[in-house]
Amino acid sequence: MALENHSTINEFILLGLSADPHIQALCFVLFLQIYFLTMTGNLMLLLVTRADPHLHTPMYFFLSHLSFQDICFSSVTVPKLLENLLSQKKTISVKGCLAQVFFLLLTGATEVGLLSAMAYDRFAAICHPLLYGQMMNSLLCKRLTLGSWGLGFLNALLNILSAMNLEFCGDYIISHYSCDLPSLFPLSYSDLSPSFTVMLCSSLYGFGTSFLIFYSYVRIVSTILGISSSSGKSKAFSTCSSHLTVVLLFYGSAFLRYLLPVSGSPLELIFSVQYSVVTPLLNPLIYSLNNNEVKAAVKRTLRKYLQY
Repeated sequence: MALENHSTINEFILLGLSADPHIQALCFVLFLQIYFLTMTGNLMLLLVTRADPHLHTPMYFFLSHLSFQDICFSSVTVPKLLENLLSQKKTISVKGCLAQVFFLLLTGATEVGLLSAMAYDRFAAICHPLLYGQMMNSLLCKRLTLGSWGLGFLNALLNILSAMNLEFCGDYIISHYSCDLPSLFPLSYSDLSPSFTVMLCSSLYGFGTSFLIFYSYVRIVSTILGISSSSGKSKAFSTCSSHLTVVLLFYGSAFLRYLLPVSGSPLELIFSVQYSVVTPLLNPLIYSLNNNEVKAAVKRTLRKYLQY
């Protein structure tokens, strides 16, 4: 389907976070710092997990892909947000808007797949420690990662193909700082039922992965409670605390973002910023601050590169 079918409107106006120039300047500085820290933190974690032999395990293999995915996820929206905060003309072309929707869906769906794979890894490590090496072999890890990216791409492709059939005219203002499907639907006069159907089917993937994560942690908690020693319980909980924190942060902000009606309200914008801007920043911090192995690997890597 050619994008040229959208002949009535060639671009949208993104209202952004605020119309006040002073607030826009403050937001630009804030989000520029957040974006820099997000890139630095995730690149550092990606480098450490690949460079340090002590971290060549299934959990850190998935974590390296999660870090790369967070770099992509943040880069879909933040650069355009920064550009519009400095620009008088806060527009995005229809093609650019659909491209942003595609990559948001791709990275978001990939993240839920990676988080569910990491939950299965923690389930295997805690509930079946003697069989862990067999259950989480290298081939399975690669297949789970490839499956996460593949299903993410399929999810984005199906949604964007239906969105490309939408015709837009009249109101072309998006009460947001980025493009996503819920924001585009009110601007179209086309039949939305095919797009709603595809989006509903896509949401089943998100609910399915959340169920897998929930089931894994039910089994994990049940196993940990069966451990007799308090030190054993504490050690077992510590191995999955970082992942559980990231899961609650991502799913919590995603559900709050997409369960609210599209209105451009301050609360909706706050949840959206939490979902697409803050979460990619916090993920490497959570895994670094709560994980002694990562902190030790960071020190070893820094010493190694500082010697050259």
